[in-house]
Amino acid sequence: MIGFYSTVYIVELALKLSPFPLSVQRKNLEDAQILYRHLRETLEKGNPRLLELTCEQVDEKKVTVLTSEVIAIQIYEKTASGGGSKRPGFSFES
Repeated sequence: MIGFYSTVYIVELALKLSPFPLSVQRKNLEDAQILYRHLRETLEKGNPRLLELTCEQVDEKKVTVLTSEVIAIQIYEKTASGGGSKRPGFSFES
């Protein structure tokens, strides 16, 4: 939950035929980057077919995704102060 941390990093997956992305939070940038690289490598290789993502805060909280359904992955920073976040995706604005 964002209230516990001043900054969290979001790794977001866009799925085929789904209007809502799937997102996983990490407390620090290094962990988020490791997860992002792992997801990217998994998509490049096509193995494993199923990818399990876990929650850092609640061990029992998990989701499994069919890798062939992932069409995009992004990482961005979200801060709790003022509810702000760096805008996901790419833009000319900071």
